[in-house]
Amino acid sequence: MAGMDAFLGRLDPDMCVVTAAAGGERAGCLVGFSSQCSLDPVRFAVWLSELNRTFRVARSADVLAVHLLARDQRGTAELFGGRTGDRVDKLRGVSWREGYGGAVVLEDVEAWFVGRVVERVAGGDHVGFVLDPVEWGGREPAGGPLLRLADATDIPPGHPAD
Repeated sequence: MAGMDAFLGRLDPDMCVVTAAAGGERAGCLVGFSSQCSLDPVRFAVWLSELNRTFRVARSADVLAVHLLARDQRGTAELFGGRTGDRVDKLRGVSWREGYGGAVVLEDVEAWFVGRVVERVAGGDHVGFVLDPVEWGGREPAGGPLLRLADATDIPPGHPAD
């Protein structure tokens, strides 16, 4: 893997918070693996760890919400990235509303969208959720720089085993 570190270590993707709602449950987690994956039609993929509660809720969800955080929203990143939904109601401490299809939309974020899940793809220890955007919004004017991987590397993952 050391050879791949030379490549992967140079990447610094935007981080996002993904939220899911299904079967009366709600969950959310900080995600570092996400990208637009199609131009026409527009599609976006988020990769969720099979270890966390958000994945367990998302696998039954029809829609997911994807949120971009500003660099100064470190507290939100720590909540969604460093705590497990198996022990903490992450949504209790944040402002959110119900969006399209019952999606959980965080209100204090730089930008967000809700996407219908059109495909789930196995990918090692993560599962990719390919999303068809159906609702979106963001701050106008845009705020400061977005939270990036380098800003969040010291947040230990909040998995149930922790």
